[in-house]
Formats: sequence, structure tokens, C-alpha cells
Amino acid sequence: MKKQGILNRELAGIFARLGHTDKIVIADCGLPIPEGVTCIDLAYKLGEPGFKAILETVLQDLEVEHSYLAEEIKVANETIHSFILKNVEPVTYLTHEQFKQMSSEAKVIIRTGEMTPYANIMLQSGVIF
Repeated sequence: MKKQGILNRELAGIFARLGHTDKIVIADCGLPIPEGVTCIDLAYKLGEPGFKAILETVLQDLEVEHSYLAEEIKVANETIHSFILKNVEPVTYLTHEQFKQMSSEAKVIIRTGEMTPYANIMLQSGVIF
């Protein structure tokens, strides 16, 4: 049994297969999941698990070189936006519609129980060397 890192077997397996520039999405409970993209649904009730806890855990396990956010988060969800900026850089902003379209490129979408607007992030995998 693993002693640390992502314990979810599906996520651990997907993370182990990620290569440089592959993308994943951490999503609130309302983001539409594009056809054909794997979704690991961690939501077990409204609000749980929250976006912040999942992002923190993923960042401990995954080398990230870039991230993408919906422009709308700046005004509609200042709390999550501020949290993201303290933990992830650089950030590129897209419209929410562009973000939803780009999410079809993700290797996986991790669905949280988060119930605040635009609490979605796309992370681009980096390299550890």
C-alpha cells in the first residue's frame, strides 16, 4: 500500500502515465465533462471535497509548468482565485467558454464537490528534470 501521495488508484495510474505538456482539470461540481474524457468523480456531497484540498494534494504529486483559468474567476470567485495565485504560476486566462472547449484536451477531469463559481483549473504537466 502507498504511504503518501495520491491514494486514489485511478488518479495515481493516470498521473504515472502523464508526459510533458499533458493536461488535467480540477473541476467544480458543475463543469460539463466532454465526451471521451475520463472523469474521476470525487464528489460525495455538495461542497465536498472542496477545490482547495484537491488542488493542494494534486500539486504535491504532480509537476506543473503552467495553468489555465477562466477569466471570470477574477470577479466571480476572488477567494479561490487568490488561493490559486498563491499556489500556481504561471497562469493564462481564457473565457469560460474557451476553458470548457479546451478541457476536451485533458487526460482526466477530477470532479470535486466545490459549489462556488468558476472553481476550475487546467494544469499542464511539466518535467522533473
